[in-house]
Amino acid sequence: MNATATEQLPVVVIGAGPAGLAAASHLVERGLEPLVLEAGAQAGAAVREWAHVRLFSTWGEVTDPAAEKLLAPTGWVKPDAKTYPTGGDWAEKYLQPLADVLGDKVRLGARVAGVSRAGRDRIVDADRETQPFAVHVTYADGREERLFARAVIDASGTWTTPSPAGASGLPALGEKAAADRVTYRVPDLKDPAARARYAGRRTAVIGSGASAFTALASLADLAKSEDGEGAKAVWILRRGISGSTFGGGTADQLPARGALGLAAKTAVDEGHADAVTGFRTEAIERDGDQLVLVAEDGRRLDPVDEVIVLTGFRPDLSFLDELRLGLDERLQAPVELAPLIDPNQHSCGTVYPHGVKELSHPEQGVYLVGMKSYGRAPTFLALTGYEQVRSVVAAIAGDHESAERVELVLPETGVCGGAGLFDQPDTDTAADGGGCCAPAPALIQLGSTSPAPSCGS
Repeated sequence: MNATATEQLPVVVIGAGPAGLAAASHLVERGLEPLVLEAGAQAGAAVREWAHVRLFSTWGEVTDPAAEKLLAPTGWVKPDAKTYPTGGDWAEKYLQPLADVLGDKVRLGARVAGVSRAGRDRIVDADRETQPFAVHVTYADGREERLFARAVIDASGTWTTPSPAGASGLPALGEKAAADRVTYRVPDLKDPAARARYAGRRTAVIGSGASAFTALASLADLAKSEDGEGAKAVWILRRGISGSTFGGGTADQLPARGALGLAAKTAVDEGHADAVTGFRTEAIERDGDQLVLVAEDGRRLDPVDEVIVLTGFRPDLSFLDELRLGLDERLQAPVELAPLIDPNQHSCGTVYPHGVKELSHPEQGVYLVGMKSYGRAPTFLALTGYEQVRSVVAAIAGDHESAERVELVLPETGVCGGAGLFDQPDTDTAADGGGCCAPAPALIQLGSTSPAPSCGS
């Protein structure tokens, strides 16, 4: 196929989430044909799975300008820019209307099984860059199809591949066998079935980011309710507790994000959660109807009834295996982007402007955008994804000046919930050497019933 014919092909966008639909909107704005392939039954399928969770970004920060222009003729009215949507609000009031406007440019129940160059596996060099992309799709009814594309924008996110409880990055021994008592999502405790599952029970929460904060705060609210009395959380941290453990607090330029960390701190301070520090999970063992978490150092915790694993997500790269991607060996993010977001050396409060330059690969014409572009890095904002797709689409359209003119200023937090330097305990130790930040791993309780210096303030 010659270059002219290839340019007449659509740009395939994988995923009808916020970044994917924004990419389609920018393509339409530039007169290019998008084809959005969504594995779920609805637009924003992944977002709908956490419909009960409130975003810490306002409506003013979670809609894309090109998408707004596309929606305007339909009479769509943007919600109050200063209010905070839930995932359900985001899906129903923005993503679904946007998918409706795009119409048949969005295909639902269409899972991408593989992407390659037409007639070229990843080994073959000959005429590689002149060939269109071949995209293999499996539909919900079992049909298979091969599509051709001039470019591929992968905005499929990381939601389907949560990281395990095991500190090595592999599932803990026994983790799969305990699947009936383990979840990798923040439970919706307004749902009667979920509420009954955790009410009056002891639940381990593994993780140190916003999702863990949300779970801790929700379990604390459950414990305070009439039907949830006796609910108790055990918060498992791989590192120690320090001044940054609970996020940016009042210093966070996203107030709701700071408040979320403070709510988790309150849950601990009020005794609704015990914090176990320096605990790197190696095994999950059965003890009758309960589970026992075992650390790499041999420590065993008291039995729990449920385990909530919130240790982050990772990209599914399996269907891109025939493409030549340039990915960082640690984060699995594009090599040019990785240094900007690496939690080993980066505070999430400062992300340098980035666009097509940082998102390009040796295989020209393929881009990972949105949450997937961050690989295993823990913190991502919708604003980042919208700027990414604006730049990428400009490059596909041949407007290189616009593609390189990237402006991105993100709110500061001063903390990053990543793995850090081998999750070593931070030690904001009090003058007397004691307090909650002592480096020795221990089961500790912070709260009014057991006064201790607070390292979260």
